[in-house]
Amino acid sequence: MACLGLRGGRDGRGVYFWAVAHDLPIDMTLPRADRLAQLATPLRALLEDEASGWANLANASAAVSSATGWHWVGFYLVDQAQDNLVLGPFQGPIACTRLFRGKGVCAAAWTHNQTQVVPDVHAFPGHVACSSASLSEVVLPVHNAEGDVVAVWDIDSADADDFSAAEVAALEALTAVVSSLWDSWTWSPA
Repeated sequence: MACLGLRGGRDGRGVYFWAVAHDLPIDMTLPRADRLAQLATPLRALLEDEASGWANLANASAAVSSATGWHWVGFYLVDQAQDNLVLGPFQGPIACTRLFRGKGVCAAAWTHNQTQVVPDVHAFPGHVACSSASLSEVVLPVHNAEGDVVAVWDIDSADADDFSAAEVAALEALTAVVSSLWDSWTWSPA
């Protein structure tokens, strides 16, 4: 993959962050929770200089997927008009296009405005099985400046009970980065 060039941010060590997911300046030999924790500064640098919300969500998904190897990493955006969640940018196999209020882990994170950690998706009442390979899941609400849930960040693993408390905390910090920039992004296709 060709590098797209330098972005404006630095990764905290004075190294410019390249806008290519597989070149993230993180130590891939570290445990997954530590890799996720290292990702916060470069993720902010990647996202803060781009105005397109769609591009930023795509790169955020790619960054977490590249750093972890989880089965599915992506966003569902709140569709106020339809009162449901619609598929946004993601990394992984084909996904459900719409998720409905009151059904599944993503809807629970949206409705309750709270991170949902599910060690066994088959034990979650009303779980929506978009992929039979997903065995555990974490879903984190994304907020706009007013505190409204505008999206959820959905992460699935092909392994049961695959999200440690440290990993969830690091994912919440990454979600806070996305939330803090949300209102500065545009959502038109061009």
